[in-house]
Amino acid sequence: MAQQMTTGQRYLRAFVSGFFVAVPITVTVLDRLAYVARVEGASMQPFLNPGGGSECDVVLLNRWSVRNYQVQRGDIVSVVSPRNPKQKIIKRVIGLEGDFIRTLGYKNRYVRIPDGHFWIEGDHHGHSLDSNSFGPVSVGLLHGRASHIIWPPNRWQQIKPSLPLNRGPLDTEEKQE
Repeated sequence: MAQQMTTGQRYLRAFVSGFFVAVPITVTVLDRLAYVARVEGASMQPFLNPGGGSECDVVLLNRWSVRNYQVQRGDIVSVVSPRNPKQKIIKRVIGLEGDFIRTLGYKNRYVRIPDGHFWIEGDHHGHSLDSNSFGPVSVGLLHGRASHIIWPPNRWQQIKPSLPLNRGPLDTEEKQE
């Protein structure tokens, strides 16, 4: 009987010590490298949540790639909402600092993105709370870059930067025409 207690105690001790090692490592990975997020709502349709309804896409948010606040036009990013700091929103980067943007309903028709900011928009313009509502977003609110769709399985794919037609900085559009 005493032998079983020591075996049980060893298992308990191994579990507790493993727990105290695994939790800090997991927290560090989630804080510094990447984590998964469920994308709800229609603001990024048709690229994310194309079917609408109750089925939501789940994306891998890469935190390591934005540690120096480096994003490019067309990236889908997660930011802390400028309107509600308790909420994170997922939108597409349309313009970077220094770019001139033609807005879609913002108070000014054209905006120059100030230093340390970028312009984000949802793909479904009529159903998105984005920079057209609150203006340029500080890069300090950047939380992660969506790198892969990981759920549902039939939509597994890497997310590559792309801009919707007729969106992006004015000088880029003029060069393409």
